[in-house]
Amino acid sequence: MIDFRTHPDRYKHWKLSTDGPVGTLAMDVKEDGGLKPGYDLKLNSYDLGVDIELYDATQRLRFEHPEVGAVVLTSGKDNVFCAGANIRMLGLSAHAEKVNFCKFTNETRNGIEDASKFSGQSYICAINGTAAGGGYELALAADHIMLVDDNASAVSLPEVPLLAVLPGTGGLTRVVDKRKVRRDHADFFCTLTEGIKGNRAVNWKLVDEIVPKSKMADTVAERAKEFAARTDRPAGVKGITLTELDRTVGDDGVEYEHVALAFDRASNTVNITVRAPGAPVPTSPADIHAQGDKFWPLALARQLDDAILHLRTNEQALGLWVVRTEGDPDLVAQADKVLADNAGDWLVREVTLYLKRVLKRIDVTSRSVIALVEPGSCFTGTLAELLFTADRSFMLDGVLEGDNRPAALRLTAMNFGAYPMCNDLTRLETRFLDDEDSLKAVRNKTGADIEAREAEALGLVTFAPDDIDWEDEVRIAIEERASLSPDALTGMEASLRFAGPETLETKIFGRLSAWQNWIFQRPNAVGEDGALKLFGTGKRAKFDENRV
Repeated sequence: MIDFRTHPDRYKHWKLSTDGPVGTLAMDVKEDGGLKPGYDLKLNSYDLGVDIELYDATQRLRFEHPEVGAVVLTSGKDNVFCAGANIRMLGLSAHAEKVNFCKFTNETRNGIEDASKFSGQSYICAINGTAAGGGYELALAADHIMLVDDNASAVSLPEVPLLAVLPGTGGLTRVVDKRKVRRDHADFFCTLTEGIKGNRAVNWKLVDEIVPKSKMADTVAERAKEFAARTDRPAGVKGITLTELDRTVGDDGVEYEHVALAFDRASNTVNITVRAPGAPVPTSPADIHAQGDKFWPLALARQLDDAILHLRTNEQALGLWVVRTEGDPDLVAQADKVLADNAGDWLVREVTLYLKRVLKRIDVTSRSVIALVEPGSCFTGTLAELLFTADRSFMLDGVLEGDNRPAALRLTAMNFGAYPMCNDLTRLETRFLDDEDSLKAVRNKTGADIEAREAEALGLVTFAPDDIDWEDEVRIAIEERASLSPDALTGMEASLRFAGPETLETKIFGRLSAWQNWIFQRPNAVGEDGALKLFGTGKRAKFDENRV
């Protein structure tokens, strides 16, 4: 089982340090520290274990170090920045492992960009050696890229000529969409094994500046101070500690305080229950800070995040997620009001941004999601977003035997801007695309308990069966979904979930689901004579020359 929980004291591959307003993440990969046996992580090449540590470090910089306004990404090794994803690791990995690895890696880089855009924590990449493939893709996540000018160090995306695959964690998209590199320059660059260095790298916008080796350390420090001076993060304020997540993992499920996973392996289904807080959350910033990572919205985000990653990586056959909520809707509404009222506080801002990123992780996960609104449900505000992440939803119209409570849902202000999807629209805006009347009708119900018939009429749920049909309709929907091709469902869901405008994120994840899935299964890359399989052997790949 792969565990996404870690701590700087246990890092094998990264060194996290801070000096006032500047943080440093130095990549110093331990060659024999791979997540699985069979490969050495030479030249700062990485596997999922390296990225798990990077993700943990970026989270800690946001929550534990409010004083840090700029982060320097660099290498702890001389003359090499990062050789990218370990090729031997990719060659030994199953297809699903490769795709999940690429997805998690890109989500972590999106998180870096999110910190720059919304948290006042800019990233500077100091490339003090060669940056190839995923190494350069890591640099592309930064706001400012500095390349040492030593007549040897270069940046490259050599996957196409060397491996017959793509820079699949956003490299191609970031080069043209984010860095604004001309298409013809990008075309040449992405087919050039040795990469580009010096003035050409600057002129083609592949990096922002080149710096002589003798001046690199001083110039990086100067640039970091410049970026840190722009931050709105508070100086002289103590952060909170992200403690080890407490969970119980068994053969039939995983239990956290606020999230429960129950596995039904016979139907390839996992039943996910998300719980409301058991008591009102603190209302003042001082009390929120004192509660730290036990503050319910933050605790929920951390537990749900870990649950999603666990299911993705360790329970790949559980292709259908059935989501329920339980608890007191008033307590969720109160928590949402606290988040909205204290949006200017740095910690509350970070909690809200974290919830946004966790919900996005569901959106891009290749699993079917069905939400069930029943008596005792708590699809309110932030938890209602779980309803809107679903591919299909059912809400009981009536009551169940022995329970006279009607099923209800409730919207809060948090449903109208706090948690945008990858397309930069809220889930309700995406649901009612270019339909202002429907969106207005829904907004007018903010704060009210909405029961099944009205919810169906407003378009907030897919179906509202009565108590006679409820059990059969839900059962049939689950059985039907489980009978369909997982491959076809992955493609269908990825195509339907992001209506509206294209963004950097939707392009990256759409292409990851399509091109990368396809290329990673083609014999030109992974066949016995494929480039990825033969890399490093001295043998030449044999390609099927037919363009598909």
